[in-house]
Amino acid sequence: MKPVRVGVVGLGNMGSFYADRLAKGEVGRASLSAVCDADAGRLARWGDVPRFDSCEAMLAARAVDAVIVATPHYSHTTIGIAALQAGLHVLVDKPISVHKADALCLLAAHADPRQVFAAMFNQRTDGYFLKIREWITRGELGTIRRVNWIITNWFRTAAYYASSPWRATWAGEGGGVLLNQCPHQLDLLCWLVGLPSAVRAHCYFGKYHDIEVEDEVTAYLEYDAGASGVFIAGTGEAPGTNRLEIAGELGKVLLEGDRLSFTRNAVAMSDFSRTTKESFAAPPTETIEFSGLDRGRQHLGILDNFIAAILDDAPLIAPARDGLASVELANAMLYSAFTGERVRLPIDAAAYASALQKRIDDSSRNKTAAASPPADISGSFR
Repeated sequence: MKPVRVGVVGLGNMGSFYADRLAKGEVGRASLSAVCDADAGRLARWGDVPRFDSCEAMLAARAVDAVIVATPHYSHTTIGIAALQAGLHVLVDKPISVHKADALCLLAAHADPRQVFAAMFNQRTDGYFLKIREWITRGELGTIRRVNWIITNWFRTAAYYASSPWRATWAGEGGGVLLNQCPHQLDLLCWLVGLPSAVRAHCYFGKYHDIEVEDEVTAYLEYDAGASGVFIAGTGEAPGTNRLEIAGELGKVLLEGDRLSFTRNAVAMSDFSRTTKESFAAPPTETIEFSGLDRGRQHLGILDNFIAAILDDAPLIAPARDGLASVELANAMLYSAFTGERVRLPIDAAAYASALQKRIDDSSRNKTAAASPPADISGSFR
């Protein structure tokens, strides 16, 4: 069987990583068959690989069977649609789109079930999160009552934000910590416990850095089944924290660093509360702990799975359609901050796109980029 011919669109940090791994043969049954970037300097190092300065030229050359889209956020939608319409298999980096309206258009372009369409949610290969998901899906936590995630170890410097003209702008990224650093955690949150039914978020724009987008977020989440949650993220705190806690009727899961624990209740907490005659009692518990679990192949694991889906019809670890949830949740948090109100999910995609467009139009920043969004994002791909 011939290897899958893969083209990488966008040769920044992540695109170069994917291209390197493909070129070194670290992704089985796949070959690096084309690279694409508007920057001639980035293309120069790939002298032995067919090089293109536009996605249109690469698609027209029919040099590849599949593409990896690793460009700035807004063009995930445009390039993804073009590649799908060209009949190629597509793997798009996170987030799949900046806002829900574009994400829906991108997903709608996937009309042929023979085409594999995946998202780069590499944290789904992590043994710690796989263990938590196993406990939840097997019902070992019982009904979920509360989830808290503090993810503030995304510390970024002023030099980071100054490194590219599109960084930390509404026109270039469409958001800050929620759209750039946290799509993986938002995806995992939805993958583990589902989308909330309502969000009330406080986002702080340029609190720690000279930027126009959010660099700190605190959000309260409500779920239809009665659970609640708190999600806290930021890029201005050092040393920061990464702590996930999920409480259910039958116990509590805690993940921090490389330590995972599950404290099990001998009796469901609500049942115990209703039946005990004691005022200050609590259900008996036992705790099991894990450390040193396999973190998985991460990005390479998703690439392996993408190729296996193409050649073997293997189920995808991260289908692109799953990427809609994290986009919607990020949008809902920002929309709540924009409006100062509690936001119900599903959100109004057009209303959010319009609110985002207003921030682009009102921006006082002069930072522009070749990869900036269409002139009117609220009407893109409609």
